Amino acid sequence: MPEARTGRGAIAVGALALLAAPLALAQDRKPLRPASAEEQTARAAVSIADYRFGDLLFENDRIAFRIYGRPLEGAEPPSSSGIDAWGKRVRWPFMDRQLRTGDQHQDQGEGVDFYNVGTGRGVGGLGIWHDNKLWTSRNYVNPRIASAGPDRAAFSVDYPAWPVDTARNVAETRQFALVPGSNFIRMTSTIASSSAEPLTVAVGLSKRATGTALGKVTKDAERARLIWWGPEAPDKGAMAGAVMVDPAAFVGFAEDADNYLILVRVTPGKPFVYYAGAAWSGGPDFKREPDWHAYVQQQQPDFKP
Repeated sequence: MPEARTGRGAIAVGALALLAAPLALAQDRKPLRPASAEEQTARAAVSIADYRFGDLLFENDRIAFRIYGRPLEGAEPPSSSGIDAWGKRVRWPFMDRQLRTGDQHQDQGEGVDFYNVGTGRGVGGLGIWHDNKLWTSRNYVNPRIASAGPDRAAFSVDYPAWPVDTARNVAETRQFALVPGSNFIRMTSTIASSSAEPLTVAVGLSKRATGTALGKVTKDAERARLIWWGPEAPDKGAMAGAVMVDPAAFVGFAEDADNYLILVRVTPGKPFVYYAGAAWSGGPDFKREPDWHAYVQQQQPDFKP
């Protein structure tokens, strides 16, 4: 067994290792490969990044999203079943190509990921609201891709059983659909429960997804909408998000340390539909908060499963 080193020699070796780590990471990074002419004709895409812990990437011509696989929980804790959003500048898919560079957090001309889900709900992740607390699942499993593009992104995943305090256990199956021309994902969720009693689902927007500042949030109880415009990040701009639920099932708003939440009454085993959307001020569509707010309020969603 090698002799353990102590004192100044060990400190020097450790310091050298720390200095070498960023250099090694920089050497692993690759430039963003330009999209081919054929790739530029696509308006939607879904892919599973097996090279990056099973990240599930989906995007259309306006915006891009990601959800996290179970392997990430061990590799980069804390992980979350929230929904990540990437700013997007181009009308064709870019997420897979950018993630493969090893540096999705730098704007390389087509878009950038500077939205930090952390342990929050991101843009439209959900949980069960019980006893003034949010109870959330682990990361997704069992992806089933119905359409990987080029005109529609559609898939479903499962969120295996998790406890809601001692009141019940729940599990979820969720369908995702993202069509060209819209900043909103249409999601159809079915919650299974060990109790047949109705429950309250909370759909969230992360409070501090781009830094320590909170941004501006609008809570529209009449139309059952939650709208957020994030703070300006130096050299990267602002991210925005919104959630729309069925006004007939809406029961109020709530907050916890990480999230703004909109609450909806749900019957176990019965599918319900909600929408979550995002935008980036660095993209071509929404430069200012009033533009995003007006766009959200113009939406006429269909909540029929």
